[in-house]
Amino acid sequence: MNVYIYAADVYCEDCGKEIRDCLIEEGKAPADPDDECSYDSDEFPKGPYPDGGGESDCPEHCGSGADCVNAIKLSDGTKIGAWLENELTIEGAKYVEEAIYNGGEVAEIWAKFYCDYYL
Repeated sequence: MNVYIYAADVYCEDCGKEIRDCLIEEGKAPADPDDECSYDSDEFPKGPYPDGGGESDCPEHCGSGADCVNAIKLSDGTKIGAWLENELTIEGAKYVEEAIYNGGEVAEIWAKFYCDYYL
């Protein structure tokens, strides 16, 4: 999945585009959004980047959380941000395995997402 990086977080492509569009409408976009060297990701989203933004020590979900355009709805009605399809480090794989062992709905979701890679 392609992702955007903004304000020290990672967003799914749809949320990243929405954030960019809002900032553009508010007149807060850099002069050339395509020149990522001309601004900081704290000011305006950078991306899209492929592969969920790269390897991580835990599963990554969209920084928009429950407000994510592609949020995952849990059985109790709460929502979490879309899974960003990131690869895991060795520590990340251990983290997911431990979470699955301990149980819970989110861990069950991770088990489905990562079963081909780590389980």
